[in-house]
Amino acid sequence: MYKLDLPLDPKEVSAIERRRNKEQQRQSRIFNAKVRTIGVDLPALEKQVEERKTNESTEKARDEAFDADRVQYDKIAQMLEQKEQEVARNLDQAVQEFREKYQQPETRREFDIYDPEGLKKDRPARVCDDDPRCGPASLQKFAGEDLSEKERKKLQVEMTKKYLSEQKAERQREQAQKKYADNLDDKKRVELDERAQYLSLMEEECRKAIDMATTNFNQALALEAEERKKLQKQQEQNNNFAEIYNNLTGDILTEDSAVAISCLSPQRVLPDRWKGMTPEQLRVIWDTQEKQRQEKQRLIEEEKQRDSEWDKQRMLAARAAMTMEQQEEELNKNMRKRLDSYNQQLSREQQAHLRYLEKDVYTNNPTAHYHTQFNTTSR
Repeated sequence: MYKLDLPLDPKEVSAIERRRNKEQQRQSRIFNAKVRTIGVDLPALEKQVEERKTNESTEKARDEAFDADRVQYDKIAQMLEQKEQEVARNLDQAVQEFREKYQQPETRREFDIYDPEGLKKDRPARVCDDDPRCGPASLQKFAGEDLSEKERKKLQVEMTKKYLSEQKAERQREQAQKKYADNLDDKKRVELDERAQYLSLMEEECRKAIDMATTNFNQALALEAEERKKLQKQQEQNNNFAEIYNNLTGDILTEDSAVAISCLSPQRVLPDRWKGMTPEQLRVIWDTQEKQRQEKQRLIEEEKQRDSEWDKQRMLAARAAMTMEQQEEELNKNMRKRLDSYNQQLSREQQAHLRYLEKDVYTNNPTAHYHTQFNTTSR
């Protein structure tokens, strides 16, 4: 059988008891009418807002101070880095100048091994046919060499001249044949141009005949359209006269305001018969417009006053900005002075260190006896 009556965990028991106590305290606050607060605790909220604003302003001031320090440290680091780069560049330049002046390739002991001009400086393997160095093992002189080189070259020149004369005659024949073919081509092109000109003239005559027929047809259509317009104009004129007569004899031009009153309600009017508002209605509208104009003038004056207030605020802000800028320039000037003094101190320390290295450290130069202890054994 499993043992189920195990003791509870003390941490779990204390957590449960803590939650029970919090629940009892909360119930005592809520159910007690003397302590219970209905709504929002406004003073507490205002206090929290003030505390939050104070914390934000403190945090902002701290961040601004950190930002100013960070910018100053970055500038100092950049200046030190530039100084270090300049020193390294000067050192590299001095090393390069020393190499170019005292370590030329020609001064090396093994330069003759990889001298690029070595072959040019060396004596050739065979100077002439009677060179005593050209023995059987030299592989520079063999039996069967071309001894009749002059006669062979002379024969080659004569054969080349013969070939050139034959090529010249062949080229002249080709040019004559090409000229004959070009003449035939020109004659054929002239014949084709004359035929094309004849066809163009025939086409122009056909086009003129078609244009004349089209012109006659268009004139007939224009006469027909003009006759139709005359009939339409006469009909429109008759309709206009009838409309004028009806308007003159109707109630529209009589300016009778009773005609515009609707039969459904005396406050309603018929838009097609209404001739305008009465003087009383116009006066009411004018009074309303005058009130609107005065209200608009008042708003304009208020806007001008607000603008003048804003201008004053901007002027005050500009003066404050100028004052802060002057203070910042003064701080920058002081920082530059401190930085210059710091750089001078670093320069003096570096010069002192270099003098120490040159006078105290690098004094034990190796002698010839020091190099004799190398390469003395087989290992």
